[in-house]
Amino acid sequence: MDNKRNNMVVGMSVFGSIFFIFGFATTFIITLTAPVKEIFGLSELAAQLITSAFFITYPIMSIPAGKLIDKIGYKYTVIAGLFLMALGSFIFIPAANMPSFPIFLVGTFILATGVVLLQVAANPYVTALGPDSSASSRLNLTQALNSVATMIAPWLISIAIFKGLEFPQDNMVAAARVPLPFIVMGVFVIIVAIALFSIKLPVIKTEKKTGTKKSVWKYPHVVLGAIAIFVYVGAEAGNAGLLVNYLRNSLNISSEMASTYAALYWGGAMVGRFFGSFMFTDKKMSKKLTFVIPVLILAFVSGSFVTDWNWAIGATFTGAAVINFVIMTVGRGKAARTLAVFALAAAILDLTTTFTGGSIGLWTIISIGLFNSIMFPNIFSLAVKDLDKAELSSASGLINALILGGAIIPPLMGFIADGAGYTWAFIVPAICYMYIFFYAVKGNTIRR
Repeated sequence: MDNKRNNMVVGMSVFGSIFFIFGFATTFIITLTAPVKEIFGLSELAAQLITSAFFITYPIMSIPAGKLIDKIGYKYTVIAGLFLMALGSFIFIPAANMPSFPIFLVGTFILATGVVLLQVAANPYVTALGPDSSASSRLNLTQALNSVATMIAPWLISIAIFKGLEFPQDNMVAAARVPLPFIVMGVFVIIVAIALFSIKLPVIKTEKKTGTKKSVWKYPHVVLGAIAIFVYVGAEAGNAGLLVNYLRNSLNISSEMASTYAALYWGGAMVGRFFGSFMFTDKKMSKKLTFVIPVLILAFVSGSFVTDWNWAIGATFTGAAVINFVIMTVGRGKAARTLAVFALAAAILDLTTTFTGGSIGLWTIISIGLFNSIMFPNIFSLAVKDLDKAELSSASGLINALILGGAIIPPLMGFIADGAGYTWAFIVPAICYMYIFFYAVKGNTIRR
C-alpha cells in the first residue's frame, strides 16, 4: 500500500509539472506576439500568426494524437509530447539568432503539437493515478497548476525579454533574449520526460473501438456548443494577444509594464477558476464562503508580485476579484446561468475597452480574464449533456477540434487593429461573448 501511495505521489508530481508546462507554453506563445511584432517589424495581423500557428494544431493533430495513444499507450504519448515540446523550444534558438519569422512559426507549430499530445493523454492518466473517488480532486489540482503557469508566463516575458528595452532601437537585443526562456523550457521538459520514463505508473488500456461511430451532428446543443468553444478560445486568445500592444500604443505604457498587466489578465482566470472550484459544488453557501478569503489573499499577493510588489495594483486586482465573486453568486452554482452572466459581463468589458481609454480601458480589458475563467468547462458540460458514452467521445472530438477559434479570431482582431486601431478590435471578442450568452440562455436547450 505504501509503495502504491508513493507511486501516486510521484506520479502526481510529474503530471502536475506537465499541466504546468502546457499552461505555461500556451500563454507564453500568445504573449510572445508582442516582442515578435517589434523584432520583425510586423503588422499586428502578421504577429498574430504566431497564435494561429499554435492553435491550428488542435484540429490537425487531435485525431492523430488519439491514434498514437491507441498504438503506443498514454504514457509514451505523453513522453513523445514532451520531446516534441523540447524540439519546438530549441528551434526558437536559430529562429531568434537569424532572426527568421517563418522558423518562429515552425517552432511554434512543433511545440504546440507536443502540447496537443499532452492534453489528449494527460487527463485520463491523472484519473488513473488513484481511486475514482478522488479523481475529480486530482484533476482540479492539476488545472490549478495550469492556471498558475498561465499567469507566470507573461510576467516572465516582461522580465526576460522586455525589461529595460525601448523599441524599435532595441529590437535585436530583444531577439537575443528570446532563446533563453525556451532553452530553460526545453531542458525542463526533457528532465520531466526522463523522470516519467523511469517511473512505474498504472497502465491504461485503450479500448478497441467496435461498431459504427455515433454522429453527434443531429444534436443542435452539441454543434452550437462546439461553436461556443470556437468563439470562446478565439476571444480569450485574441484579447490576450492584443493586450500588450494595445496598452503600449493606446495608453503609452512600456512594454515591460504591459506584459505584467497581461499576467494579471491570465491571473484573473486563475482566481476565477479557484472560485469556480467550490461554487459549483453542492456545499452550503456558508461553507463556500470560508474559501473566499484564501482566494482573495492569493489574488492580492499574486497581483502585487507580478507588478514588482505594487500593493496598490494588487489591491485593485483583488477588488476586481471581489466583484467577480459577487457576480458569480448570481449564477447560484448553475452552469448555464453562471455562463450567461459571465459572458454578458465579458462582452460589456470588451465594449467598454473599445469606447473608453485610460485607466478604465486598462482595467476593463484585464478584468475579462476573471470572467473567462469558468467558460470552457461550463460550455463543455452543457454541450455533452444527455449524451450516452458512445456519443460522448464524438462530441468531445468535435469540441476539441473547434479550439481552432484560437487560430482564426486573433488574426482577425489584428487585421482590424492595423486598419482601424486597437480599441476597435475588441468589438470582435464582444460579439463572441454575446454568442456564448445566447448559447447559455437558449442554445444549450435546443434538442432534436
